[in-house]
Amino acid sequence: MASKLFTKFGLPLVGLACALLLWSMGVTALEKSTPIATAFAPLPTALAFKEMLGGSDIWLHVVLSLQRVAVGLGLAIVIGVPLGVLVAMSKRFSGAAMPLFQLLRMISPLSWMPIAVMVLGVGDAPVYFLLAFAAVWPILLNTAAGVARLDPNWLLLARSLSATRSEIVFKVILPGITADILTGVRLAIGIIWIVLVPAEMLGVSAGLGYFILDTRDRLAYSELMAAIVLIGMLGFILDYLARAAHARWLHVKN
Repeated sequence: MASKLFTKFGLPLVGLACALLLWSMGVTALEKSTPIATAFAPLPTALAFKEMLGGSDIWLHVVLSLQRVAVGLGLAIVIGVPLGVLVAMSKRFSGAAMPLFQLLRMISPLSWMPIAVMVLGVGDAPVYFLLAFAAVWPILLNTAAGVARLDPNWLLLARSLSATRSEIVFKVILPGITADILTGVRLAIGIIWIVLVPAEMLGVSAGLGYFILDTRDRLAYSELMAAIVLIGMLGFILDYLARAAHARWLHVKN
């Protein structure tokens, strides 16, 4: 029992303690050549973090960023799941589209930033586009892989019962690949969260990316570091929720 508790809680705490020690040592090593590095030390960051969370401004940025993540992820699901099913069910469509999808998948979403601004203007629209573009590929590929792993007998049975194509998709395929879709969603959340901060430097007036730029311009370096820590914590929570949803679905299914 004690060993299980140590593995679950103790080891992560040891890892965090080691990270804090390395962080502090790194700042100490830089202090002589770069005095400003002192502002990035753990203690000033912790104090700035506490003060930042006590204010109301940061929560506005957090809410807006999470809203953009939700919209971008929603667009990616709406686009990626149908395309993934179509790729898996149609050899002709797969042969025509997959090379293009693989090509687009290898293009950094951030390289589209200038074009997104020119076409969609400043504001939320280009951010939504970049997030959706980044997130659609893991969802599409995991959906297609899930359909390919389905037991063919399920589809044969559905067709023998005169099920329509839409009934096969909604009552056989989608329930059978939900775990694969959730895996794709988890991967997509990780990618979206990485792309979010630079995407929010496109000209929006709020959000975590904007907040990072604002702290830099105000020379509030301890607050900047605190914001980086907050971004990591929020990303960890989002990933935890995605993993929990995936585990919950597997438990219910089994």
